[in-house]
Amino acid sequence: MKVAIVGAGAAGCFCAIELGRRLPSASIDIFESGRKPLAKVAVTGGGRCNLTNSFEGISSLNEAYPRGDKLMRKVFSTFDYKDTWDWFVNEGVELVLQEDRCVFPASQDAMQIVNLLTLRMKHLGVKVHTGRRIESVKPLLDEYEAVVVTTGGCPGKEGYGMFEGLDLELVPPVPSLFTFNIPSDPVRELMGTVVENVTASLAGTRYKASGPLLITHWGMSGPAILKLSSYAARHLAETGYDATLLVNWAGGNDHDSIKSELLSIAANNPMKMISNYHPEYLPSRLWSYLLSKVKVREEARWAEVGPKGMNRLAEVLANDAYHIKGQSRFKEEFVTCGGVSLNSINNKTLECKKHPGLYFAGEILDVDAITGGFNLQAAWSTGYLAAVSIAQKA
Repeated sequence: MKVAIVGAGAAGCFCAIELGRRLPSASIDIFESGRKPLAKVAVTGGGRCNLTNSFEGISSLNEAYPRGDKLMRKVFSTFDYKDTWDWFVNEGVELVLQEDRCVFPASQDAMQIVNLLTLRMKHLGVKVHTGRRIESVKPLLDEYEAVVVTTGGCPGKEGYGMFEGLDLELVPPVPSLFTFNIPSDPVRELMGTVVENVTASLAGTRYKASGPLLITHWGMSGPAILKLSSYAARHLAETGYDATLLVNWAGGNDHDSIKSELLSIAANNPMKMISNYHPEYLPSRLWSYLLSKVKVREEARWAEVGPKGMNRLAEVLANDAYHIKGQSRFKEEFVTCGGVSLNSINNKTLECKKHPGLYFAGEILDVDAITGGFNLQAAWSTGYLAAVSIAQKA
């Protein structure tokens, strides 16, 4: 059996390995436009390779997969995050589970994973052709008995040119997992400041996310912002990345709860300077910035803060507004929302409904996730399922 895999990323290489093990006599060719296979895996997780996630605290898959959660539920019935853990451990990779539920190799070196997968493909006789851009999938369907497209996310529609003539339903791609630009705002002077538990939302929408927030020299980043960018990816693209960000610095507590906390601080420290006594979850620099924002003097005593001042403080902690104007890529990673519509595939096999023998895996599908190892997990799982499906038909 001859199989072509287009794209030597996580999904493509994992698919090739599993297919090679199931069909030792198969001839498997991977075509990669770049110079090296698994280039994105090499930089993921800051070069440490966030392989997967324990999924603890995820009550519904749509919390992790804003698009494609129903498909992932099906895919996980064949190969899920527990299977991923076992797969890599059986290959000799020691894994560690961090407090944030992210899973990394104990070596903290993504190249351990890249080298492992590369070596397994070599031993199985998988031929990896780098520097080979596939302009059209149609000729491959005539030459190979099965074709798996695993080219990852595309930043623009031009990345889907290879599907011309196949009459596929394609969802226009837009960026996901990005940080927010907040130009000309003095908050950027606090760059490097981290607040461990905030709730970030977009004004006038239901999009919200919680977690740590990092203030940067261009705006805001951190897990809360990245998750929010993922949930609201298409909405933000439609608005031209021009929106109002609301930050609840108090971990999602409402105005009245925050006000009660401030009143308690004031009652216990009436003659202390307000700049020195504040909610413990707020870094001092940020507290000073917020005081100036609501025009409360830093040298004032808590006893001097009247009802109006207390209300302003509670409101800025509950709904601190910033004008987003643009987005920035998150480090070297690039994730897109969009791709081959899930209506085009059989969700039990990942085979194209219109073109038997054509399969899709990884981010080329309209599936994407929040940060934390979930996107790589989707790649492992869909790559595995595509291999199983092809082997069963052989």
